[in-house]
Amino acid sequence: MKQWNIFLAFFRVGMLGYGGGPSSIPLVQKEVVEKYKWMDDEEFANILALGNSLPGPIATKMAGYIGYRVSGIVGMINAVLATIVPTIFIMIILLTFLSSMSNQPWVNGMTQAVVPVVGVMLAVLTYDFLKKAQGALGWIITIILAIASLLLIEWAGIHPGILIAILLIYALVKPDKKEGTDKQKEGQSS
Repeated sequence: MKQWNIFLAFFRVGMLGYGGGPSSIPLVQKEVVEKYKWMDDEEFANILALGNSLPGPIATKMAGYIGYRVSGIVGMINAVLATIVPTIFIMIILLTFLSSMSNQPWVNGMTQAVVPVVGVMLAVLTYDFLKKAQGALGWIITIILAIASLLLIEWAGIHPGILIAILLIYALVKPDKKEGTDKQKEGQSS
């Protein structure tokens, strides 16, 4: 049953993830966090951050990791295949159809109509991540990090993966505030 659920979750992502990785991320989150509850929002955000810092398509990286985490090697293979097989078949069918009908105005309108929907899905996901960051860091640090990230990515031309890697390294090496206060309390009590 677990393998079937993994297959269905990632098959739906593969079928409905029109536009590639960015449009697939909210679908993966809906399946993995909300529907099957294989992880919570924080774990999902960590996987997304790590996946974005690695090369390759984000949907297959996330499928592989989540499938492995839920059900080992078989789960990983199942999730990756469920993610890519629908795309392969849809591309063959859709490209054959679209190439024969490419001069029709309704085909152009159809493909352009999907862009706002993907934009809304990404905006909702961004808002959810900002709320989670605010809960963990507070609004001031969240806004500073968001603006600094925007400036570094858009105007300085730094790749998002590099920025994510730097933040992950910082999170790993920074001293924990709780540990510092515990040590201070130990020193005062002795």
